[in-house]
Amino acid sequence: MHYDTIIIGGSFAGLAAALYLARARKSVCILDNGRPRNRFATHSHGFFAHDGSVPGELLSTMRKQVAAYPSVTFLEDAAVDASLDGEILSVRLQSGAVITAPRTLLAFGISDTLPDLPGVAERWGRSVLHCPYCHGYEFSDQQLGVLNLMEMSHHQAALISEWGPTTFYLNGGTLEPEAAEALERRGVTIEPAPVVSLHGEGHSLSGIELADGRSRALNALFIAPRNHFNSPIAEQLGCEVEATPLGSTITVDALQMTSIRHVYAAGDITRQGHSITFACADGVMAGTAIHRSLAFDA
Repeated sequence: MHYDTIIIGGSFAGLAAALYLARARKSVCILDNGRPRNRFATHSHGFFAHDGSVPGELLSTMRKQVAAYPSVTFLEDAAVDASLDGEILSVRLQSGAVITAPRTLLAFGISDTLPDLPGVAERWGRSVLHCPYCHGYEFSDQQLGVLNLMEMSHHQAALISEWGPTTFYLNGGTLEPEAAEALERRGVTIEPAPVVSLHGEGHSLSGIELADGRSRALNALFIAPRNHFNSPIAEQLGCEVEATPLGSTITVDALQMTSIRHVYAAGDITRQGHSITFACADGVMAGTAIHRSLAFDA
């Protein structure tokens, strides 16, 4: 099948772009496996008019609104590989089908690689968290912690202290004297002992166990896990990719176009700051830019 645009990824960025393309009466095929990054969170915050909403319900509503346009096709399939023939992109799907389009939006998102620490995975998105702007308010003035996972984790600890009493768990790691002094000025407690596990009822967190047998009360643990792309398509197409302390990002210009002409990218794969608002804004920019390129580019 041939479309005006193929969108690889049907979460917030992909759907926002699809809506604008559909309203411009362009044919769009959206590939999505139904596993958005924020599926672990029970509520989403910071998105105007939807603060506190359930992320899955937001996506369901957006999907229904986009699907109402007759030029939109949803495929619950995965892109296995892609290649360019001139300006036409061919995408081979997991099902074996091949679809083509002159424009492509990469919006396949990222996945987090959680530390192998008992108690983390089952609490991810509930009481083990990444973004304080998304979830910090709900744990205001409670016992907060930051786990040392990377060189910049001490900066995360300094920021988290804005929301309440914070302990930086070095987890057997080291800390430069200047960083330790900066944390102390912020009132952050530094705990050097390795961490053994997290405890609490269900998805809640009540304590953290240390290797020396001690345990400390804890209501929320913030971490900065590394992440990886959910698809190899960007690398297959030769898109420029930049390495960051947490993973990689696809380089895009002001119109969300990658280093490959007529291949666009939006959402978490293009930036280090992640939120629904950013993803939707990226999608809108990409969608309008794709439409204008279809209308005016030779």
